Amino acid sequence: MAKSGGLTMRGPRNLLRQIREALAGGGDASAVASAQQRLDLVVSIIARSMVAEVCSIYLRRASGELELFATEGLNPDAVHNTRLRPGEGLVGEVARLAQPVSLSNAQEHPNFSYRPETGEDPFNAFLGAPLLRGGRAIGVLVVQNRAARVYDEDELEDIQNIAMVLSETVASGGLLAEAELRDVELAPHRPERLSGQKFAEGLAVGRAVLHEAPVPPDKLLADDPVIEEQRLRAGLAALKSSIDVLLEGGQGKLNGTPYEVLETYRMFADDRGWNRSLEEAVRSGLTAEAAVDRVRTEHRARFASARDPYIRERLHDFEDLANRLLRVLMGDDPNDRQLPDDAILVARNLGPADLLEYPRSKLKGLLLEEGSPAGHAAIVARALQIPCVGRLSGLRDRLSEGDPLIVDGETGEAYLRPRPDMLTAVQSRMEVRAQRRAEFDQLRDTPAVTLDGTRITLLTNAGLAVDLDNLDMTGAEGIGLFRTEFQFMVADELPRLTAQTALYKLVLDAAGERQVTFRTLDIGGDKILPYLEPEREENPALGRRAIRLGLDRPALLRMQLRALLAAAAGREL
Repeated sequence: MAKSGGLTMRGPRNLLRQIREALAGGGDASAVASAQQRLDLVVSIIARSMVAEVCSIYLRRASGELELFATEGLNPDAVHNTRLRPGEGLVGEVARLAQPVSLSNAQEHPNFSYRPETGEDPFNAFLGAPLLRGGRAIGVLVVQNRAARVYDEDELEDIQNIAMVLSETVASGGLLAEAELRDVELAPHRPERLSGQKFAEGLAVGRAVLHEAPVPPDKLLADDPVIEEQRLRAGLAALKSSIDVLLEGGQGKLNGTPYEVLETYRMFADDRGWNRSLEEAVRSGLTAEAAVDRVRTEHRARFASARDPYIRERLHDFEDLANRLLRVLMGDDPNDRQLPDDAILVARNLGPADLLEYPRSKLKGLLLEEGSPAGHAAIVARALQIPCVGRLSGLRDRLSEGDPLIVDGETGEAYLRPRPDMLTAVQSRMEVRAQRRAEFDQLRDTPAVTLDGTRITLLTNAGLAVDLDNLDMTGAEGIGLFRTEFQFMVADELPRLTAQTALYKLVLDAAGERQVTFRTLDIGGDKILPYLEPEREENPALGRRAIRLGLDRPALLRMQLRALLAAAAGREL
């Protein structure tokens, strides 16, 4: 039987198939010539199938305005004439939130915007879903009804599936011709300069590589949902197996990155809520790839505005898993990450394991939309001497794969699609830096003695296993400060005694006869661990931190001292 308020007996899969045929110009649309007529047919099909009196499609212009491109039920003269400013009205609210909005009485909502030319006065119920592309709303799909009714979960699921099909079709150019899309902002193309924070020194010029760049599925609609569900389950099993292989590889395979990082990934791969969302999306009529893509986009939109740093880190965990799963489903090895020779890696956020899996020789720079100087990616970037700028708001939405980029780790800026004169200026600065580096390299083995004959001991600082290469590269006589807190900061749970011992032994072995000074755990102030509850203090920088925290928690300090003694194994500590 048909449900009372949502889709008729046609069913969700049949609706999606009708829309696909209309967009392709087949089926009932065989005689349709123009893109506008195809859009008009699509909104008519949606309105009829969802028992809605209004169905409208808005697309985002380069100005940020949302333009009414097609409607069934509103005044047809409003098409291409009604434009909403960024954030204006309920349609703007859907685009701003990048997630669905459902209201039983839209006109009572504080963001309701009255546009007399549309003739939407009689309609009370409102359901809008964003057309998402890379986590960014490029348009909005809306259905409306006169009665002040509540749209149920099935209808919400239906409109999200339809919005996904529409967004992929519009963005791929399969619906509107280039002339019709000339001012529709699907991908930015103008030069831009973004100011952020300096995470790691240096300059880099290259082309954008989006971290685990979303691969739009070639096929969105399933021919057989049962087969797609089987494919999804097989993909999930292969994903978990690939993580297990990395886990079994141990710390050596991870280049010193703490074992606990991948243990957390493995735990999230078993998350019931995530697995259930994937299964429900497949059962609604999507292919396994399209289901993963949709759930990934929903998670990104839902958690992107979260203020809690722990929640935002969890968003990254789920997004990384979804990207790995997509690669598995498409037959790729999720651990085989290839880069062009001049890669600038671009990500919203990045874990240390993610960064270390990329080939270092080809990775020229790193740009992050989020993160902090004390974050995982920043720590590893500094250790690997990769120029890195973070806190670049809206970065991913302003980029396409392959866009030329400049990373300025000296000023904390990023240049997107830079002008030729800017490229020339930065390349000149890079030549000066290279010349200075060559001069320093020549002095590396020169004895550190002042003009009056005083011998100076030069040591290096370190905090990760990847830092140990600097011992030989810089000619340092030892490690003057090994920051043990980094191992705790890049893990999602307290490092065990064995993990601490293994790292400290690795450091001492690498140093050989050279001296090493370990600093006990320096946590507190701006160094917050996800598994330790932070305390509010008037002056956290000089408050309960470092050795004070260690003395307050003697078990924590004793475990670290035991690990250091075991690693030294009789050597001077």
